[in-house]
Amino acid sequence: MKDIIFITGYYGSGKTEVAINLAKKFHINYLVDLDIINPYFRSREAKEILAGETEIISSDLKDDMYTDLPFLSKKVFMPMKQKGIKAIYDLGGNDLGAKVLKQFDVKQDFDLFLVINIYRYETNATSKIIELIKRIEEMSGFKITGLINNSNLLDDTTYKEVLNGEKLIEEVSEKLSIPIIFTCISEHVKDLDIEVKGEILSIKTYLRKDWF
Repeated sequence: MKDIIFITGYYGSGKTEVAINLAKKFHINYLVDLDIINPYFRSREAKEILAGETEIISSDLKDDMYTDLPFLSKKVFMPMKQKGIKAIYDLGGNDLGAKVLKQFDVKQDFDLFLVINIYRYETNATSKIIELIKRIEEMSGFKITGLINNSNLLDDTTYKEVLNGEKLIEEVSEKLSIPIIFTCISEHVKDLDIEVKGEILSIKTYLRKDWF
């Protein structure tokens, strides 16, 4: 995993929760809110959750928590100018959210991870996921470097749902030669003794716990 990580995915894929959990697990220096599409789920809401561990960069506007404006702070470029700094950039949903990447001239190596939940209609088939990847890459000008299996049904998730997701996402991985980097498993599933593709990321739900 590179120092600079961009997280993308379809609406409702859980990418913001994944970004927060990755920030906590890997002691990331900055979590950058690049979502100018949907004000309902924003990584900026995690300021208290990540306080003292990870600094959140979002808008410079006062009282910006739910501001629905296509506005980004100039500070979003700061992590890329500092050596040894680890930063996660949380993009808006699908190809429209990825369009913001066009303004970045990333000099160092970076990762662009796609978060996938196969229990969302828009990503419930191999062909749909591949089409999404193509649209994101065309819109952003960047290549997806890794896949994250976040297939879940919230508190109703079992290993069956996780492995069903893996089976579908593995087909995408093989067809496009993009590795599965992480498999997300909800924290309420206690036994993590399971063989999955990529590294297990135990997911704690920090934002809207009853959202589906």
